[in-house]
Amino acid sequence: MQRRPVKARQRGLPYVTGTGTLGSVPPNPDLRSRLRGLVSELGKFGAVGGFAFTVDLVLYNLLLQQGIETLIAKTVSTTVATTIAFFGNRFWTWRDDGDHVSMTRQYTTFFVLNLIGLGIALACLAISHYGLGSVWAPARSRLADNIAGLGVGTALGTLFRFWSYRRYVFRVNVAPAAQSPASQ
Repeated sequence: MQRRPVKARQRGLPYVTGTGTLGSVPPNPDLRSRLRGLVSELGKFGAVGGFAFTVDLVLYNLLLQQGIETLIAKTVSTTVATTIAFFGNRFWTWRDDGDHVSMTRQYTTFFVLNLIGLGIALACLAISHYGLGSVWAPARSRLADNIAGLGVGTALGTLFRFWSYRRYVFRVNVAPAAQSPASQ
């Protein structure tokens, strides 16, 4: 026995399509343009960050060669790289977004958030150099310090920085998606 589907209109309900009748969903231009903007933003952030990372890496290793203590060398190199990253992000990555009224306020917030990022990198470095290094000598090598401080620490700190810069420093405002007439 074959049953005929009862149409929604016959029951006085709003129209509902049957299975498989929707076809393809049209692209959402708002979503597409927002994703394009985010990819551009990530690319610029990555380029600025890559340059600042290079400065951090080179300066850190130069300071280590001069006999400066590991954590102090990392603090100095990160401070210099942070200043470079601020100007790159302020005048290139997010030049058109956010509230650029007070550069002093922005730099202060940027610097405080970078201190948290620095804390993440220093924690990774300290765990490797002093924690693991006390039981395993190779963890105190320059290579191990670079992997822990600049590799792992920078990667975790970068995730935190991207999120916090967009949210607190440059305040990227994303326009809410337009509501469809059915949802109003």
